[in-house]
Amino acid sequence: MKKIILLSIISMLTIASFSQTEKGKLKTETNKSVIYTCPMHAEVISDKAGKCPKCGMNLVAKKVEIKKTFVCPMHSEITSDKAGKCPKCGMNLVEKKSK
Repeated sequence: MKKIILLSIISMLTIASFSQTEKGKLKTETNKSVIYTCPMHAEVISDKAGKCPKCGMNLVAKKVEIKKTFVCPMHSEITSDKAGKCPKCGMNLVEKKSK
């Protein structure tokens, strides 16, 4: 009986650790970021929620996809949006760091 209880507790903890949620949604978005902007003034952009400094409206969340670029370490003219190999030398493409 103790083994069954122990196994069920371990199972529940394992399931709970793999299903962490944030506000009811699974955290699966790895390459997306959220910015906040005013519905009336598109030029007002913030990295956190708040009020528009021009009109006082609440800023609304907008998801922005972060694009990754991969380049060859030897041939900087070779670029791709996916990891892979350079067609000229066969080296692995590396992620280009954004400035």
